[in-house]
Amino acid sequence: MDEERAARLFRDANEERWDLPPSALAEALERSVAKAFAGRTPSAGETDRYLATLHLADLALACACARGHEAAWDHFVAEYRPALYRAADAVDSSGGAREVADALYAELFGIKERDGQRQSLFRYFHGRSSLSTWLRTLVAQRFVDRIREVRRHDPIPDESSVGALPAPAQNPDPDRPRFAGAMHAVLAAVLAQLAPRDRLRLGCYYAQEMTLAQIGRLTGEHEATVSRHLTRTRREIRSLVERGLREQHQFADREIVECFASLSTDAGSIQLSDWLDPDDDRKKAGVVRSSTEGPS
Repeated sequence: MDEERAARLFRDANEERWDLPPSALAEALERSVAKAFAGRTPSAGETDRYLATLHLADLALACACARGHEAAWDHFVAEYRPALYRAADAVDSSGGAREVADALYAELFGIKERDGQRQSLFRYFHGRSSLSTWLRTLVAQRFVDRIREVRRHDPIPDESSVGALPAPAQNPDPDRPRFAGAMHAVLAAVLAQLAPRDRLRLGCYYAQEMTLAQIGRLTGEHEATVSRHLTRTRREIRSLVERGLREQHQFADREIVECFASLSTDAGSIQLSDWLDPDDDRKKAGVVRSSTEGPS
């Protein structure tokens, strides 16, 4: 990482906010490049193009948290705890996955040390996705791991019983195509049934990544009202999707949990933006947006 490139990226990441030396971000960027181009040395052009795609501000925050910067950690808890809990509730609406989210804080903080250095999970964040996306993936992975651990300790049923375990499949995740196909069909139908204003809020929040305040200015609502409506709509979607998986695809309760967990880890071809068109929903909801309200 040459000095000129490191200095430019340091400014772009606004790393001075956390009072960190430029070398901290440079080290994280070098790890990210090494991970992305494992097994070969990229050209200068390839490196520049790759670095231009990174979420630098998120990476700077992760670096600061990994180093134990108090202000950075306080900022992370305040800004990202709601996202962690939303990810946990998306995996398990009963609240069981919130324990997984809470347990992640110790790993992210890095309470263990090795050779005098904190062993924080933030060291494995390379900035290729947003920090929110990375955290959602962590929650889903940990929840799936917990399910598998519970299964491993379940008593093995008699091979002649209806609960006998099937022979192991060659595919490491044989249910993945079935989960994805069922979820795609059910979710498309559920989203199509939503009221235009509910679809508008979802589209602005998830497809366009607008803030609650920006959505509120668009819809003429207080941001707290937007948040309540989003929470209500997510619960409604979850309930209707579970019902669809159960009634239309005959999924058992455990299969529904595993379906959500599997697709939270890797959504594959399922993208909310495929079904949510904020511009179309604005017209249906009778909302006129000014040119200064949030990203397009």
